[in-house]
Parts: sequence; C-alpha cells; structure tokens
Amino acid sequence: MANIKSQMKRNRQNVVRRERNKSIQSDLKTSVRKVEMAAAAGEPTADLIREAQKKIDVATSKGVLHKNTAARRKARLAHYGDK
Repeated sequence: MANIKSQMKRNRQNVVRRERNKSIQSDLKTSVRKVEMAAAAGEPTADLIREAQKKIDVATSKGVLHKNTAARRKARLAHYGDK
C-alpha cells in the first residue's frame, strides 16, 4: 500500500481510468462480434460495420487503442462488407 500522498491519488486515478477503458474495450468487442456474427449468417453488415468503425475511432481518440491497431482492425472489418 502506498504511503505517499501523490501515489495514493495516482492509484485512485488508475482505478477510474481502468474502469473507463474496460467499458470502451468491451463495447468495441461487442460491436465487432456483431459484425462477425452477421457476416457468418449471411445478413447485411454495412450498418454494423459503420457502427463498429465508429467505436474503433472512439477507442483510439480515448487512448485505448493505438492508431495503427485501429487502422488494422478497421481494414479487417471492411473485408466483411465485401462478402
């Protein structure tokens, strides 16, 4: 347990940020999974892909994803629209 005041504050901040990042990441994974399931079922995926790409952009702007990781994931999602 930290006994330095600034480290105690950092620990509190880290808890809040971890929860926020986990929420964003979970939402992102859910939207990507919806695209994959729709593509496997042969359903239209254009709207789902657009929504998932938006979630990827949000995660990138919040610092949850690196910009190159986001670009790779968006490119992979785009392949589901081709089918």
